[in-house]
Amino acid sequence: MFRMFPLILIIVIIYNFLAFGGWAVGHHDLTPFLAHGVTIGLISGDKWDFTIGDLMLLATFILLFVEIIKATRTTSREIINHGLSMITFVVALLEFITLKGFATSVFFFVTVMALFDVVAGYTISIVAAEHDLGMGRAGTD
Repeated sequence: MFRMFPLILIIVIIYNFLAFGGWAVGHHDLTPFLAHGVTIGLISGDKWDFTIGDLMLLATFILLFVEIIKATRTTSREIINHGLSMITFVVALLEFITLKGFATSVFFFVTVMALFDVVAGYTISIVAAEHDLGMGRAGTD
């Protein structure tokens, strides 16, 4: 069951909770909320600002990596996962374009990573299926 669930949907749901529950962060403009964070001093003397938005993007990158690993399997569960990933991307894209509070760089990059999940998932699955079925041309390597 877990393998069928598109993991990037977790971040989309969290962002939806923050955007639609604007009362929780004080307003519907999430940009100031996403800019909150900590400043970390580095050995070089530079200061690194790590924000809530950065944390969301980091989590999305980690989940995208897991999704790509999941795409190497060629079972029917992964085909369902690809379909659900496509729905996740379409929903995220529609939210970005049409809903108030979603036009932030953080959500844009989450949407782009959802697109990468869809494209990489189908591409990797096709290549893996070719290898499983022995459809690759012999002697081309």
